[in-house]
Amino acid sequence: KKLASGADAIVLDVKTGDGAFMKTLEDSVALAEAMVSIGKLAGKKMAAIISEMDQPLGYAVGNVLEVKEAIETLKGNGPSDLVELVLVLGSHMVVMAEKANTLEEARKRLEASLKDGSAFETFKKFIVAQGGLEDEVLNPEKLPVANYIDDVICEEDGFVSKIQTEEIGRISLLLGGGRETKESKIDLAVGIVLKKKYGDKVSKGEALAEIHANDLE
Repeated sequence: KKLASGADAIVLDVKTGDGAFMKTLEDSVALAEAMVSIGKLAGKKMAAIISEMDQPLGYAVGNVLEVKEAIETLKGNGPSDLVELVLVLGSHMVVMAEKANTLEEARKRLEASLKDGSAFETFKKFIVAQGGLEDEVLNPEKLPVANYIDDVICEEDGFVSKIQTEEIGRISLLLGGGRETKESKIDLAVGIVLKKKYGDKVSKGEALAEIHANDLE
């Protein structure tokens, strides 16, 4: 699909872990090497970054929820893990596009674009060019909101030792956030917002996650 789009340079984000297609690092490396090799044989500049998927990237899982998180990220207020991955992938893209000589130089340019607001301004232009509404980018609270929003409460004190990423994806699917069949209609408003990530301390009665649903059944 990437080759068919006509790109001259391609940076791949190959996931590894519980929520990824490839569950082990060894399999993820093999997949990355194969895809890079295919791209180079097609005459493309290629790079692959392997990133972990043992927990969701950022906090939001679901269409509108992720859009809102992306908007906050472009304003410079994004989750640290999401920002880091974007900067790593983006730095390789900038170098491969010959807009910077080194990854360090490219990263500084990207960081500056987040701080000065130019990244967000470019995002708005992309949305408008594709028929989207600038007003919804400027006021994301106008995007669809689920009818029911409820917390998943922790039952004891402790630390988050594991996040079942694949199961969270399945829950989002069952809520209507994805297609079970090609005929399924996607509900843009539903999904899950994590309140805690791997390693975080949590107290009894505290929210672990927030469920956004339009159907209580």
